[in-house]
Amino acid sequence: MVSLPRPLPGAVGLSHLSAYEWEAADGVCGGSPHLHLVCTEAYVVTGGRGAVQTLGPGGFREIPLEAGSVAWFTPGTVHRMVQRGDLRITVLMQNSGLPEAGDAVFTFPPEVLADPDRYAEAAGLPAKAGPEAEAAARRRRDLAIEGYRPLRAALEAGDPGPYREFQRTAAELVRHRVPTWRELWRAGALATAERTGLQLDALEAGDPAYLADAEAFDTVPSRLGGFGMCGRRDEYEVPGATLHQDG
Repeated sequence: MVSLPRPLPGAVGLSHLSAYEWEAADGVCGGSPHLHLVCTEAYVVTGGRGAVQTLGPGGFREIPLEAGSVAWFTPGTVHRMVQRGDLRITVLMQNSGLPEAGDAVFTFPPEVLADPDRYAEAAGLPAKAGPEAEAAARRRRDLAIEGYRPLRAALEAGDPGPYREFQRTAAELVRHRVPTWRELWRAGALATAERTGLQLDALEAGDPAYLADAEAFDTVPSRLGGFGMCGRRDEYEVPGATLHQDG
């Protein structure tokens, strides 16, 4: 059983992102479009300007981003971070650790998504840093844009079929990971919520003895400038928040 005794508040994942400045085939600079299957994600903008493009049941949307703005999107929403001038974001991720454990699927073309081995090869990075990793991250982004553009075009034309098919394919691609995700969820987000329930029970019974265990914690980034899905990523080695995968 995984033990995550001191997660961040609410057992959220935390990272900082600087959106990629690489120009894609459609002339837009930014990250790799993808979706999450079970995690809601939030962007808290700390500097610069840009946007997040989303694909959902209501169609295509572009949400402007500037310092102080917050945007969030639920599972199944395809999202693409767009760079328009030194965009910097703090990311809050539901269900600590699940995205790093595979709860994210790129919008690669259907023929790549249909082959798990081919998908894994395209999604992975050969290293955590250096020119080879940067080149692979850029190829990965460009392949995701190749699959994203037809999804967006179909939605804008009133046809949700390709988007729905992408969701179904993504769900099948990660289905084998569910037992690992469930273990992480039980040890992190669920355990945190249940701990609050026990504290409420204790308070209601007039027994605040658990307050004797009060502690304070601090940390600093454990990795700077990694190649994430949306941009260069600073992350924290906090239980449940970072699993040292390629992001």
